[in-house]
Amino acid sequence: MKKTRVIILFGGRSAEHEVSLLSARNVFLALDRERFEPLLVGIDKQGHWRIEPDKTLLDAAGDPRLLKLVAAGRELAVPVHPESPGLAPSDGTRPLLAADDVVFPVLHGTYGEDGTVQGLLELADIAYVGPGHLGSAIGMDKDVAKRLLAQAAIPVVPWRLVTAHEMKRDAAGCLARASELGFPVFVKPANAGSSVGVSKVKSAAELPAAVRAALAFDTKILVEAGINAREIECAVLGNDEPMASMPAEIVVHHKDGFYSYDAKYVDADGADAKIPADLPAATLARVRGLAVETFRTLELAGMARVDFFLDRESGGLYVNEVNTIPGFTAISMYPKMWEASGVPLKELVSRLIDLASERRAARRALKTQI
Repeated sequence: MKKTRVIILFGGRSAEHEVSLLSARNVFLALDRERFEPLLVGIDKQGHWRIEPDKTLLDAAGDPRLLKLVAAGRELAVPVHPESPGLAPSDGTRPLLAADDVVFPVLHGTYGEDGTVQGLLELADIAYVGPGHLGSAIGMDKDVAKRLLAQAAIPVVPWRLVTAHEMKRDAAGCLARASELGFPVFVKPANAGSSVGVSKVKSAAELPAAVRAALAFDTKILVEAGINAREIECAVLGNDEPMASMPAEIVVHHKDGFYSYDAKYVDADGADAKIPADLPAATLARVRGLAVETFRTLELAGMARVDFFLDRESGGLYVNEVNTIPGFTAISMYPKMWEASGVPLKELVSRLIDLASERRAARRALKTQI
């Protein structure tokens, strides 16, 4: 049987570059070698695409802050001419990707999870794992996602939007509007993941510094009401008929007091996961139903992890955010939830690649000319 070539695309220009290497390593190791042939392509922090040796990912373990690309392979150009799809060496020789190859982007954050790479791959007529350019862009922008969810009557935590432009024009007014939510609040970039740039703010005095910290990563940020909540997550898999995994609960022990970057990736004892979450059957069903509803509302496909807050006092369930390229690290919840739901990592990776091929076939069946 002819093997499908799978380009594992990792690294990227975002603040989550190093975490991407951890995720890509596990995808690489889980790839079914009887069906798929891997090719590793790394994107460095300057945006250069290069073929990477297997060793890059095999050595990617431990503290993500210490990881880096080899960046010694051939640099690649990315043509978008429909008659020659694929990644091509920059010397102009034939493309490295054939018509039936699939890209598995393991790019967390900006310039990878936000629709930019997805749009490029669609222009080049290349199949890829995960949501399309629209769903990726929506899922990445927490403000836009919240607006769409609220319009669909899906509950979200109250928030205020603050932009860099508004802060320059009227910082006092921006901070005053954000303070209307009460304290504590969480301040976070609108377009980032892995808790990068996120701060828990306990008083008005702490708010300006937290806003500045978040604005270092994005030109618009969210200030969200802090509620006494349990953190629940649910994984979704599929295209037109998505299904939800068994939900999990994140129990944070880290000194930051929330599921921060250090709690996730640096502190080995920063958090525990309970799979399945210790919840009544009706609540578990509600989480799974809302996860699928969120997936459809935000135009997602392939995969996503939907994160929830469950209010300890009222029992209210709120969608916090979605991750359209969820982590695949050794501690990442998306593969863990599917494993607990009867889908081991090797099968999960294969299903995701098959879903990418399915979406490509649907796109190719559409008319592009009258």
